[in-house]
Amino acid sequence: PARCQHEATPDETEPMSLFDPLPLPPEIAGGAPAPLGILLISGTYERAHYALVLATAAAATARPVVLFATNAGVRAFLSARPDGAAGWTTLAHYGGAARRDEELRGRGVAGFAELLAAAKELGVRLIVCEAGLKAEAITPEMLDDTLEGELAGVVTFLSETEGGQIITL
Repeated sequence: PARCQHEATPDETEPMSLFDPLPLPPEIAGGAPAPLGILLISGTYERAHYALVLATAAAATARPVVLFATNAGVRAFLSARPDGAAGWTTLAHYGGAARRDEELRGRGVAGFAELLAAAKELGVRLIVCEAGLKAEAITPEMLDDTLEGELAGVVTFLSETEGGQIITL
């Protein structure tokens, strides 16, 4: 019987649709998950909060995650203020970081403290940039030591995320 030109023969594959997922490259398929590097440069609450959202989501999927804070981003990891408020409340937000955090938690979104705890529990590697601390006139003693972060430079960050993705916030 004659075949129409548009019919595939048994040894042919169907053409891909725009909506078909692309095949994974051989080096990724079946291998260890690629690391995710999150570069937190901004000192705003929104970006620091979302850096933690991304870090915890990726770590929850067993992906290695390095959260590298530099410049104003290091403020997200300050120790408690003299008035007892969390150090991250010094992050910039037009209505205040603490107020925004309260709004988010009231709407069912994880707050900053919850995300910090989850990141620690999920094994997110927190690196605070030595040069970033100097740029912000912050000493290592001013950081929250309960976060178990480390001080290092950008070379360490790039080395630990080699072959993976880097997201900048």
